[in-house]
Amino acid sequence: MTRMLLSVERDAIATAARRVMARCDELARMSSSTEGIERVYLSPEHARVNRLAAEWMREAGMSTRQDAAGNQIGRLEGAFGLEAPALMMGSHLDTVPDAGRFDGIVGVLMALEVVRMLRVPTADGSFRSPFPFALEVIAFSDEEGTRFGKALLGSSAVAGTWDAEWWNLVDEEGNTLREAFREFGLDPGRVGEAARRPEELVGYLEAHIEQGPQLDERGESLAVVSSIASARRFQLIVEGEARHAGGTPYDRRRDALLGASEAALAVERICSAEHHMVGTVGQLEAYPGAVNIVPGEAHLSLDLRGEFDGTRDEVWQLLTSEFDAIMGRRGLRWKAREIHAAPAVFCAPLLQDVVRAGILSTLPEGGDDPATIFSRAGHDGMAIGAITDVGMLFLRNPDGISHHPDESVSSGDVARGIQALAEAVLQLNADR
Repeated sequence: MTRMLLSVERDAIATAARRVMARCDELARMSSSTEGIERVYLSPEHARVNRLAAEWMREAGMSTRQDAAGNQIGRLEGAFGLEAPALMMGSHLDTVPDAGRFDGIVGVLMALEVVRMLRVPTADGSFRSPFPFALEVIAFSDEEGTRFGKALLGSSAVAGTWDAEWWNLVDEEGNTLREAFREFGLDPGRVGEAARRPEELVGYLEAHIEQGPQLDERGESLAVVSSIASARRFQLIVEGEARHAGGTPYDRRRDALLGASEAALAVERICSAEHHMVGTVGQLEAYPGAVNIVPGEAHLSLDLRGEFDGTRDEVWQLLTSEFDAIMGRRGLRWKAREIHAAPAVFCAPLLQDVVRAGILSTLPEGGDDPATIFSRAGHDGMAIGAITDVGMLFLRNPDGISHHPDESVSSGDVARGIQALAEAVLQLNADR
């Protein structure tokens, strides 16, 4: 691989990184919550960040549009005309409740800086891509699934995998996804227009904070991502019998909460024994929920992730057998409803190579190869992988804290990431 293809002053890259950090702060102020950051799909805050992102895209010389699913897209045309396929870069601008300010956001803003760095002026004072392919930056609208409980809505629309059953999804206030579309100013009947064809794209590159501690523990800034975890999510219901807390002896109790709790511990025990498997019970509720009633029903969530689909599914079978044993021993019944499933997405070898070359350009000559890391967190690339090759760059996330206000990334690491991503684009053009 050719190294150091990009001749940009160090000060210019540092300035770009400071701009990214300042814009992360600016976007953090656009929140539906006064006590933290929260931006959900098809909300007023979603509209505000799209408008601001469009302004920044135009400032970088790009044409802009909001697609039929609410994703914000900027485009810099290729060197030889309007019909050229595009290299898509970006991430998402929506958040979880009480979020950090970098998850997703930093990837959109870094992609904008890469466009600014690589663009070339035209005779009419505008800018174009220096490559035979266009450059696009996309700000996906709903990676987290916070509002309607279904992740990757924006990127699924772009991938052409929108499911008509999703129109009936309901938020906490009883609004359906269809109603929210109309309230936002989108036409549900036109959502298919957001879909892109494989021939329209040369690939997708995303920069993202790691959301784990491996880079921090290694003392390294950047890593190549090898794949994105396969995932399955379930809502489980445990059914017992609600009875008086004082009057019911232990041998007569069918306590649904204790059964659900034992199931949650089984998830930890079984998943921690498997390589690259993670299982999480993030929600647990007991009903009827009175202090003096033995819980007759319990609801719990299960988020199951693994490097490989087959291992993930084998672990689910182990868990179901264990749940059967727990509930049988306690005189309980249980059932599960799968609410999300996504296969593992493996980053394309060529895109892994160009990302690796980009990272090497930021290191001293003779430095060690950068780490290659499997992503346990989900990303929009999981959906986009259905229509084009995917590559990802990870940035160090101190202590691996994410989905939390203490989430962090340094300006220095962002600078190195911008250089690495720009170098990766240059290397991709050379290799193509």
